[in-house]
Amino acid sequence: MSTSTLVYVERRGGILVRLADFVELTKPRIAVLVLVTVAVAAFVAGWGPPNPLLLFNALLGTTLVAASASALNQWLERDSDALMRRTADRPLPAGRLASTEVLLFSAATIGLGTVYLALAVNWRTAALGLCTWFVYVWIYTPLKTRTSANTAVGAVAGALPVLMGWASVGAPLGLKAFTLFLIVFLWQFPHFMAIAWIYRHQYAAAGLQMLPVVDPSGHRAGVQAVLSALILVPVSLVPAVLELAGGTYFGWALVLGLGQLACAAAFLWRLDEMSARRLLRASLIYLPAVLLALVLGPLTHTHNNTHTHNNTTPANLPAGSQLVSQSPPV
Repeated sequence: MSTSTLVYVERRGGILVRLADFVELTKPRIAVLVLVTVAVAAFVAGWGPPNPLLLFNALLGTTLVAASASALNQWLERDSDALMRRTADRPLPAGRLASTEVLLFSAATIGLGTVYLALAVNWRTAALGLCTWFVYVWIYTPLKTRTSANTAVGAVAGALPVLMGWASVGAPLGLKAFTLFLIVFLWQFPHFMAIAWIYRHQYAAAGLQMLPVVDPSGHRAGVQAVLSALILVPVSLVPAVLELAGGTYFGWALVLGLGQLACAAAFLWRLDEMSARRLLRASLIYLPAVLLALVLGPLTHTHNNTHTHNNTTPANLPAGSQLVSQSPPV
């Protein structure tokens, strides 16, 4: 292999490594969850698949805003990240990216994302995106070193993308939208309490005031997980009452909610790592499954409407009658 080839391979490898570091700055797993909630909210708000181009624009703009929030969060937490084993290898504490690079990346993505959402989607979605970014970066992140109430603020930031998806299709932000918001908001407490318990020693070493750090017994974290999971059970059934979901949704939501509640109760009872990991797994099953069940209602409705219209011809109708499409129950 020639010297020039080796130089090319090394340069290409270096570019790919740097690209991977910038991708890691965006916290891809969190970003995927954000995009899923935006898409599901848009789907449910419009009672069926939204305009593909509109949905693409909403997801692209949201991706840019979320990337900025995650990057700036890591910039603000670079010192505490270096003190925790689970985050020490992130691009900033590991020294693979410079602070100025991360700041420029964050500034560029929030600017592009906000303008893109305003121009390609609507101003309300852009405003909600900017609000989400602000709450996550400038309220939630600083509070992590000050009070255990940071979890509640973080849950607000985590649920706001629901309203972004709802607003992206032009639907009014009423009771139905805030019901979905509340489902995602409440879900985060059992999820976060499990994570906070598993990594409590690392959080304590980094000076982050998670509930299991403030209360090493874990009792308050367990109670919070149980109460949130308990409240989530009836709240998750509201979409069936409001006709936001199909007939099978009620049963699925009830079973999933009771299953997560049982895991939360076991965590409170045992307060060990095994029960915390079981609760974490239950939470990771719960939300995607509930969101999928919400989507199946409009999908079934749309399929049934299409089938009905395809099997109805003018010859089957009384004289002077008209084909009238059914209105979505939203």
